[in-house]
Amino acid sequence: MRELHDLTALQLGAAVAAGEVTPYELVEHFGARQDRVGAFVTRTTDLALARANALTRAGRPDDAGPLWGVPTAIKDLNATAGVRTTFGSARYAAYVPEHSDEVVRAIEDAGLISLGKTNAPEFGTPCYTESAIAPPAVTPYDTTRMAGGSSGGAAAAVAAGLVPLAQGSDGGGSIRIPASCCGLVGFKPSRGRISAGPMYGDPTGLATNGPLARTVRDAAAYFDVMAGPALGDPAWAPPVAHGAFLAACDAPPTRLRIARFATPAIVDAPVHPEVLIAYDNASRLLADLGHELIDIPNPLPPNAVETFETCWSVLTALSVPEGTEDDVQPLTRWLALRGRAVSGPGFGLAIGELRRVGAAMVRALAAYDAVLTPTLAQPPLPVGALRNDPDPAADFAAQKAFTPWTSLWNVTGMPAASLPLHRTPDGLPVGVMLAGRPARDDLLLALCAQVEDAVGGFAP
Repeated sequence: MRELHDLTALQLGAAVAAGEVTPYELVEHFGARQDRVGAFVTRTTDLALARANALTRAGRPDDAGPLWGVPTAIKDLNATAGVRTTFGSARYAAYVPEHSDEVVRAIEDAGLISLGKTNAPEFGTPCYTESAIAPPAVTPYDTTRMAGGSSGGAAAAVAAGLVPLAQGSDGGGSIRIPASCCGLVGFKPSRGRISAGPMYGDPTGLATNGPLARTVRDAAAYFDVMAGPALGDPAWAPPVAHGAFLAACDAPPTRLRIARFATPAIVDAPVHPEVLIAYDNASRLLADLGHELIDIPNPLPPNAVETFETCWSVLTALSVPEGTEDDVQPLTRWLALRGRAVSGPGFGLAIGELRRVGAAMVRALAAYDAVLTPTLAQPPLPVGALRNDPDPAADFAAQKAFTPWTSLWNVTGMPAASLPLHRTPDGLPVGVMLAGRPARDDLLLALCAQVEDAVGGFAP
């Protein structure tokens, strides 16, 4: 008989709805599982048990969604009222917010139960999860290797069976990178699909929240929970019906035009042979499903990387007030100082240029329904392989070489997903990435589900 942690989130939700298990029993089960992968910074098992007990006593509402009563976890970059939220930084090691982010409230309102805050690097800046306040987050497939970042703890938690699905966030690949490293589905929604309230800390529009899960349908169901604007949001994607993203997974698309390229986009970097094997196998699979594959050149304009880095540096500087540089890690300090060298007008011009770059890419890709690339240039690397405290500039350059495709879709605001379609001969997971049309998250999820069904599911 399968253990509870072997079931999908939707299977667990169905078991709760059928009265076969209670939310309290699920929290007991998942809360007792040991964290050997650096997944959590703060575990809130007692709070979760109390919430599960309250939900169990109140009973499942008639209008409950399919994930009501299912355990989850919240990334430590997202404020959670009454729960320590460190933002991955020693500066905030004892910080307890009074208010939750809108996405956290949406998750709670849907009846999911958080078991704690998942590990994240300082302010979510790097693509690895190695902070000063917690052990590194590692992939369960080889615990000497990184889980990726910045949602590394969330991905490690799901891959290790500590929760069935987890919330993450993505400003340059931070959902899709750890999804690839941990053998998961990682979905970055379209810009404006999920509220960034109440703080709206990213004026560039690069970042969004999103789900990490073991199956496309679990990710879609969790996305349904998170999606929707809050009053006062500066922008939002077109509204969709309740449950629309999960429903889209059962509507496989007919012949789509899918562009593809595997040349590294933001930097000239070596690509591991297994990554190219994964990419070629995915191309053949999509063609076998009846889709048209078209090779295209890299659509990113050459000036885009410098503009992105300007914005990334300023965003980091916003998290590091002057006089606190000695309280943060070397990479954070280096980026913050770089960001402070940008003037206010200079930052405004960079945001405008970033939007023009994104618009140009969207226009260049308008003839295609999706875009296929690798997710990462390498399988998960050893812990510490990218980090370089003595030389943060080299650290940043190594990160770009590891992630030469993911940030494209943050610039355009298009939805993008990493799918766990390959394993190296020594068993390491390798993701393949699909991006979709702006605001057509439903079509991208339908394509991802079609791929998952074609391979018989993504094996853990």
